[in-house]
Amino acid sequence: MSTQRSTPSDPSMSRRAVTAATIGTALEWFDFTLYGAVSATVLPKLFFPAMEPTAGLLASLATFGVGLAARPLGAITCGYLGDKLGRRNLMLATVTMMGLASVLMGLLPTYSQVGVWAPVLLVLLRIIQGFALGGESTGAQLMALEHASPDRRGRYSGLLGLCSPLSQILANAVLMALAAILSAEQFESFGWRIPFLLSFVLVVVAIFIRLKVDETPAFVALKNTAKEKVRSPLKAALGSHWKTIVRLMLFFCSPAALFYLIVIFSLSYLTKHLGLTQSMGFMSLMVANICAIVGALAGGYLSDRWGRKKALAFGSCMTLLILTVYFPILNTQNIASIMAIMGLFLGFTQFQSGIQPVAFAEAFPTQVRYSGSALAYTGANLLVGGPMPMIAVWLMSQSGNSPWPLVSLCAVINLVSLAMIVIGPETRGIDLNHVTDGASQDTASNVLLSKQLGGQP
Repeated sequence: MSTQRSTPSDPSMSRRAVTAATIGTALEWFDFTLYGAVSATVLPKLFFPAMEPTAGLLASLATFGVGLAARPLGAITCGYLGDKLGRRNLMLATVTMMGLASVLMGLLPTYSQVGVWAPVLLVLLRIIQGFALGGESTGAQLMALEHASPDRRGRYSGLLGLCSPLSQILANAVLMALAAILSAEQFESFGWRIPFLLSFVLVVVAIFIRLKVDETPAFVALKNTAKEKVRSPLKAALGSHWKTIVRLMLFFCSPAALFYLIVIFSLSYLTKHLGLTQSMGFMSLMVANICAIVGALAGGYLSDRWGRKKALAFGSCMTLLILTVYFPILNTQNIASIMAIMGLFLGFTQFQSGIQPVAFAEAFPTQVRYSGSALAYTGANLLVGGPMPMIAVWLMSQSGNSPWPLVSLCAVINLVSLAMIVIGPETRGIDLNHVTDGASQDTASNVLLSKQLGGQP
């Protein structure tokens, strides 16, 4: 067996890589998040007016789920190309694709203008958005983490984990400002389009930033070895690492489900079921996402100190506890209490998401890291993340607006996730730049060949 180690990335390039990954991914999540917010508010009336209100809301949320369903296709395609051609080139392509789809979404005619073509085109653009985000999410994580030093990977992972809540804050801030400036009729007519059209500027910024980053040391080391390691990274990942993919996917099902439960369904629940204004709903989400940023950073930082398993298990236990009191506190309709519980719930959900990038990256060898990580990440979102808002609406309608069937389902998902954390290995300190011959190299072997933090094998 031959091995080779790459030259570690210099500190300035590491900082540049994590900055590029964080900003670029946040901009992509901004586009994706905007749709989530408007799908629960204005889109049912504009694109599904022929349906009664509950059916229209379900149809609108279904188009949100379509974007998530397209993410595995983007993950598979970009994962294959990223493991073959490099992380950097794929990152430039995905951010461009996302931005162009969002601009076109801002120009879409409504049902009253073109009839059934309006929802058809909406679904098509959502598929493109989902494809781009499926490739982007994992690629940006690897671009940053493969540049990072082992003792700072968790902190960099936390920075990547804040992309989603940061985008939520930006998207909801823009929508709140527009809702405050414009009348309800103006916002419904054209106001919701403005943030999507601004995506053109975001694309230019993201591309400029990413052009300044080199290819990662791990991928350079892989390309510099004597012979090609893997003819098909996707086949190798599914063939030799399928157990790891399934375990990580089941772990991330809980953070994915709870995230969309809070940021998508809760907005609809607050405004349509409890009667809060849209502005108050957006404000509650804003506070929750500020807490989520703190949670992501804390999760990444503590995973460097405690290890990935202990930190993830702590976050999982906290979300399980908060889940039992979430809806009763929302039902009090006390604004301060609502903001507090949403902040805690999303904060500890994102605590786990702040560890996810590094936990996934350390679970696979370089040859299949992009493919394996992307399949696990997007698989969780496809299985429960995207469907969760629709499942929540359906369960509430079938239970007479009782939240307990929904709570029970989420508790089961949370317990399965916790079990996957417990049975998984500790990976903190693995050498991500280590290259071995043989695509079927098990991650456990990589652990033995690497130095853990503190000099322990």
